[in-house]
Amino acid sequence: MTLEALHLYCDIVRLRSFSKAATENHLSQSAASQAVRQMEDGLQVALLDRSQRPFSVTPEGGKFYETCRRMLEAFERTRTEITAAQQELAGAVRVAAIYSVGLHGISGPMERFLSLYPKARVRLECLHPHQVVEAVTTDEADLGVLSYPPQNRALTVVPLRSERTVFVCQPSHRLARRKKVEPQDLNGEPFVAFDANLAIRKATDRALRKHNSKPSVVMEFDNVETIKQAIMNGTGVSLLPEPTIVQEVALHTLSAVPFNIPELVRPIGAIHRRGKLLTPAVARFLELLQQAEPPVLHPARTPHRHNGAGK
Repeated sequence: MTLEALHLYCDIVRLRSFSKAATENHLSQSAASQAVRQMEDGLQVALLDRSQRPFSVTPEGGKFYETCRRMLEAFERTRTEITAAQQELAGAVRVAAIYSVGLHGISGPMERFLSLYPKARVRLECLHPHQVVEAVTTDEADLGVLSYPPQNRALTVVPLRSERTVFVCQPSHRLARRKKVEPQDLNGEPFVAFDANLAIRKATDRALRKHNSKPSVVMEFDNVETIKQAIMNGTGVSLLPEPTIVQEVALHTLSAVPFNIPELVRPIGAIHRRGKLLTPAVARFLELLQQAEPPVLHPARTPHRHNGAGK
């Protein structure tokens, strides 16, 4: 039963005429009659009573008509919405994101958005957190995506997700084979940290103090990528958001182990100017960001299962 056949049946019932419905659907009367016969054969029930003129609709035929009518209305409504969205979603979406989210959390939603709306464009710029906020407040960006989004009366914050923190080290490190790393395991451990003025560093320090964990900070950097490189070079260990190290764990250049402070997570949120009317393209891109699932470590790739000899 095609949509065209269902539409024909509804027209036959609505017009109470095979000939009129056939004309509206550019068919012969015999073709229209045959289409209804095929529906009845498929349903194994009579939809129309042809024993009298004009024909009457059987109880089953009436129920089938109402169902078909609702289905066709829903289809037309959805098609109209999609067509309208395709026509409206054009122009640029300007996004400012912190480096780690721009590199590991935006590409998926961006690819999906551009495939759905080829007339639209996304301009992504990776910035430091305070620059992301500044870009949004000065209207240089439509959306900002960052961790620990600030509470600001000029901004609207849209929560996106929370990323768990994992312990990260070289594959040959003594803790790499653990199933879980405890806060006390970091005592005296050379530690590569975020810069002291960053929100993620302050949140990490608070959590470690609460659990009496005292690593030895040997280096500080303002972004995840530099911290990962320092760990690879043997400078120390660190605590990083899980989505940012999935690729390195898969390549066995870094190991990641669950860290036993469950409340230590990195909140990710989108921001835009409060009261600003979002264009359809910006609003739809924001919806895709909310729906996106961040990359996570696959159970089969947990580091303590992949540290063979020579790693």
